[in-house]
Amino acid sequence: MFEVHQPYRLARRITRRLAEKVALKGKVDHADLEEIYFDQTLNREVFERVARRCYLPANAIILQQIDFFKNQGKNFKVSYSVSGVLLEQAERWMPSLLESFRQLASTGMVEFLDQTYFHSLSFLIAEEEFIDQIRMHRELLKSYLGVSPISVENTEFIYNNYIAKIFDKLGYKVVLTEGVEKILMWRSPNYVYKAKGLNLRVLMRNYRLSDDIGFRFASRWWSEYPLTADKYSAWLAATPGDVILIAIDYETFGEHFPAETGIFEFLRWLPGEILKWEHLTTSTPSEVVERVPPRDEIDVPESDTISWADLERDLTAWTGNFMQDYALDRLRDLWLQVKATRDENLLRLWRLLSISDHFYYMSTKGGGPGDVHSYFSPYKSPFQAYMIYSDVLADLEYRTLQRLEQDEDSRYRWVWMKRVDAGKEFMFYLDVGKPLNLVAWNVFSFIDALERAPLESVVFHQTRGDFSRWLSFSVGEKNLGEKLEKVKIDKEDDPKGRILEILYERRKSLFGF
Repeated sequence: MFEVHQPYRLARRITRRLAEKVALKGKVDHADLEEIYFDQTLNREVFERVARRCYLPANAIILQQIDFFKNQGKNFKVSYSVSGVLLEQAERWMPSLLESFRQLASTGMVEFLDQTYFHSLSFLIAEEEFIDQIRMHRELLKSYLGVSPISVENTEFIYNNYIAKIFDKLGYKVVLTEGVEKILMWRSPNYVYKAKGLNLRVLMRNYRLSDDIGFRFASRWWSEYPLTADKYSAWLAATPGDVILIAIDYETFGEHFPAETGIFEFLRWLPGEILKWEHLTTSTPSEVVERVPPRDEIDVPESDTISWADLERDLTAWTGNFMQDYALDRLRDLWLQVKATRDENLLRLWRLLSISDHFYYMSTKGGGPGDVHSYFSPYKSPFQAYMIYSDVLADLEYRTLQRLEQDEDSRYRWVWMKRVDAGKEFMFYLDVGKPLNLVAWNVFSFIDALERAPLESVVFHQTRGDFSRWLSFSVGEKNLGEKLEKVKIDKEDDPKGRILEILYERRKSLFGF
């Protein structure tokens, strides 16, 4: 499986860029901000360089080999996971690359996987946003390539049981992730597994064999240098198990390792060397799980979340130091505010700031992992990466706050969605000293709890004025609280129904449902 992604890198000195836009136009519109926040000159330069050195020649080789073996009555198959932002850049700056991916899709020998559109950390923000970005990616692949994936990966193979449940709910058949020893323990990655408690199949990357190409191919210090296609195929043939998942960054070919290293010749000859072995075939993820039964169940608690990044193979490539965690907390807080504005320009900017690379650049790791982080970063240091990100995020925070101040409906939508301060949740009771297992932390959860609460509980709280007081002072919906205060238990045939009716009317006026 080839991972294909290029981020949008942030611009330096955005205050100056904002001032220059004001000088030219007299103001800065939300539609202007993407060009101000992001260094599109650098982004185009990097994209076009990598496309020329890697994507176009590698695609041509893969397509050539597919056609060659098809004419011999054999199947050579591969899979790709291409981020939405990479496809955006291809359409914008090099349509010929997009066409080459279409040609690959049309062969019937290539499977395209889903992932988050923005190659983001959205699963750490909100389930709703994570699902939205997955669906955006699915729609993009259908529109651009004419495919509807049933295989999926999260950004950088990040995986746990929670993520598996979401993918299962979305209808995917197989998820790809890293073959991490702390999860596999005595087991091998070279088998099909099931996600814990689900029918979702799990394929786990053989990182040693993958990294032999992705990291060690041109390493002269390596005892196996030079790596040739026949040598590598022999390793595959000698590897026990039912399936071997080889997954690498596509940029390995021509960008990380330039053509002079022989990397393209390796890619050109590898399919033929693999297919010489009678017991080896190339397959797509969905094909593998159709014909190979699962051998065991994989249990990955959220506390043990895995990925393919760094030696730790966890989340510490993107989280863990103060800069990363503080930036992520701010991004998380901003999401609800941006959603409340219903401004598509602001939401797109927020999503572009959720791209995982921004947090990867802030890593302060040393040693080998630190060298890799530095290699990919366009900044001089992780501290500069944080400062630039923080400047852009602060500007987006300010513009979103302005919108909330100016638009009452936006402000109240945020009030409805945000979680109340710790200790101010609404606890439902039947009577004094008789708590129910119903708790509300925002207005939506309040409605849900109220719908399930027995009439006795509703009468108890409404008589005391608890509902109106909580909505007015803990939530910030004073007008709504005053309306509920007017509902008198002794004058209503159905006080619970009347309270819900008022809440539904307000919800419809703000959200349309």
